Amino acid sequence: MRYTLRQIEYFIATAETGSITLASERVNISQPSISTAIAHLEEELGTQLFVRRHAQGLSLTSAGRLLLVEAKRLVEQAEYIYSVASEVGERVRGQLSLGCFITLAPMVMPELSHSFTSSYPETRIIQTVADHEQLLERLLNAELDVAITYDLLIPDEFEFLPLASLPPHVVVSEGGSLARHSAVSLKELAREPLILLDLPISREYFLSMFLKEGIEPNIAARSTHQDVIRTMVANGYGYTLANVRPRCELALDGRRVSRIRLSGDHRPMVIGVLTLAQRRKSLLLDAFAQHCRLLVSDASIPGMVAPAMERRTFVGQADGNEARPADGSSG
Repeated sequence: MRYTLRQIEYFIATAETGSITLASERVNISQPSISTAIAHLEEELGTQLFVRRHAQGLSLTSAGRLLLVEAKRLVEQAEYIYSVASEVGERVRGQLSLGCFITLAPMVMPELSHSFTSSYPETRIIQTVADHEQLLERLLNAELDVAITYDLLIPDEFEFLPLASLPPHVVVSEGGSLARHSAVSLKELAREPLILLDLPISREYFLSMFLKEGIEPNIAARSTHQDVIRTMVANGYGYTLANVRPRCELALDGRRVSRIRLSGDHRPMVIGVLTLAQRRKSLLLDAFAQHCRLLVSDASIPGMVAPAMERRTFVGQADGNEARPADGSSG
């Protein structure tokens, strides 16, 4: 055999991203190394794997599509060998492909990943950020080993380990009239302009709250980007609904937002660890799940105001204290 597993991994990354540039970023290696690996594979296997289109990037040939399926199986088997060796020696080692829901990733993913690899120096985490539907698809396709996401429409073939519960709240401009309230209902918000987080399943979650109460929201704008929504709110375009609670009250342009309680009975989003139910859980995967349980709970969440602290804040506001949370946070 005159090709390496590393070259196979570079091929998979290029096939899945459709770009040598993106593949380079994904596996943290130079673009020339990616190009050389692909050229070597094509020469060794005697077939063209990609069609190179300048405007559209790289597309797999029919041979490339067949090879991609087998390449993934080969890498999975190689990782399994590491798992067996780790379990025999009771060592946590190997590479973990971790996905994270796009709105959680900026806060949760960096600390969670870094603290795990610091605790287990023989491990490496490859990080992916995506929406909920994409995470499910990539878990099914074995592109991810595990994902941090919400308990939103999870099919039976997945296993979900709940970690922390995040009730919805309202985010408004610090200088707006709504910021003077300690709590507000959906009925009171009905005529206010809503800046909607327009991600699959998240969108349906927020709109279902209005539907449940027979209210039609006034959707003024939509975006799939949480930071864009936050900056629009800070500039007075309207309000938004959210579950994540960043520790920083600033939008990216430096303007401030405020967080107020959403009154009424609304289903929270639950953060958890998502894996395939039928997939064999390696020592590495079990160790990561346990690590998540230690770091993420109602009492503490990396990068966020924890729900327990949030409840104490809102109780204080209901008793007449209109001040912001003790740590000055919002999200």
